[in-house]
Amino acid sequence: MRKSFEVALHGGAAAALLIGQRRTIAEELRAFEWRRALVLGLSFAPAALVGYTLERPIEERLGGPKATAIGLLAGAAAMLVADTRPQQRGRGDATPADGLVLGVAQAAALAPGVSRNGITLAAARWRRFSRDQANLLSRTIALPIIVGATALKGERLRRRGASPSLRRSLAIGAAASFASTLASQRLIGLVERDRALWPYAAYRAGLATMVLAKLRR
Repeated sequence: MRKSFEVALHGGAAAALLIGQRRTIAEELRAFEWRRALVLGLSFAPAALVGYTLERPIEERLGGPKATAIGLLAGAAAMLVADTRPQQRGRGDATPADGLVLGVAQAAALAPGVSRNGITLAAARWRRFSRDQANLLSRTIALPIIVGATALKGERLRRRGASPSLRRSLAIGAAASFASTLASQRLIGLVERDRALWPYAAYRAGLATMVLAKLRR
């Protein structure tokens, strides 16, 4: 059931991203050339490989609350350290090496608690991209991996089959994911993107502390 619900959430998020990022996608397609294709491919390949081969072992061994809390703390530390780097690079400066670093970051996000968005933001800032460009890169490389994850999980679900009640639950989950993801895309357009990462890191650290404190009781 949990795996099936993940399919619905991924599908809803992917559809919302296609709508919410349609202008960015159109701009990227107009400027698409071999180097950008290579950057995008390298940002996708590591996560796709790790996700296809190791997703289940990762979930089985690292799916507990303690491992998730550790992932939250690790992600927070990565964001804080990376955001101290200078903002020297902008749009169009991404190289294949940057794509590979972002791809490794997306693969690391398969560990529970390590947010895909957070770790790719940290990776882009570590590569000295400006904060607004780091956000753009994180959002741009999100769609292929989300679509890929949806396709993989959807195929596994198709093989297992789904009851009518499960299908209703999946439809509700997909609709909720679509609405929340689309709303967040619009919110992103309303707020200033050139912001420090420490508030996000603080939130993650606080949440991890709460989880660990509860485990000690």
